[in-house]
Amino acid sequence: MKFRFIFLILSLLFSTLACEAVSSGSSGSEQPSGSVLFQDDFSDPSSGWDRVNVDDGVTDYADGAYRIYVNTSDSDVWANPGLKFDDVYVEVDATKIGGSDDNDYGVVCRYQDGDNFYFFVISSDGYYGVGKVLQGEQQLIGMDSMPPSEVIKKGNVTNHLRAGCVGSKLSLTINDQLLGEYDDTDFTAGDVGLVAGSFSEAGVDIHFDNFVVTKP
Repeated sequence: MKFRFIFLILSLLFSTLACEAVSSGSSGSEQPSGSVLFQDDFSDPSSGWDRVNVDDGVTDYADGAYRIYVNTSDSDVWANPGLKFDDVYVEVDATKIGGSDDNDYGVVCRYQDGDNFYFFVISSDGYYGVGKVLQGEQQLIGMDSMPPSEVIKKGNVTNHLRAGCVGSKLSLTINDQLLGEYDDTDFTAGDVGLVAGSFSEAGVDIHFDNFVVTKP
């Protein structure tokens, strides 16, 4: 059985150039369960996400979606809308447009900065992982490596990802199938976001659409 490990090389250039929005989206106890706290179909290029286009890659609006293009090997690139939440569910439709199936892509929650956040990812060859970057060091949570799952659609197709960050519980649901629940207490609030990465081959190109943040 094949297992994958994630290798993270922080893209300092993207962290430096990315715009930082100052709006806040605290999930607030006044909101009932299931309320939409934030959503974006990426039809408006001024909705607040990072817009960077350099040789190493792209994070920008494209064709009615949000594009993350990773043009270096063994690298992850992410983008954020500049908000803040505590307990949330984060979901998105993600489609591989180009590049190797040996990739990773997904969503981020409780983002503090480029050195501290949770990530929930799948790959186009059928693997998944839940983990965190803590003080710049990446580690998976509740698994030694990324296990495979048959519910992940492989290749140049669309997968629906749903991540839960509720108290100490972290969960990942793909195409309406729960893949796992894990416990971690390092981060309690922060921004949300999107992430995509490459391994040995550069050129990973992922489009995201229908990004929704809801209250548990």
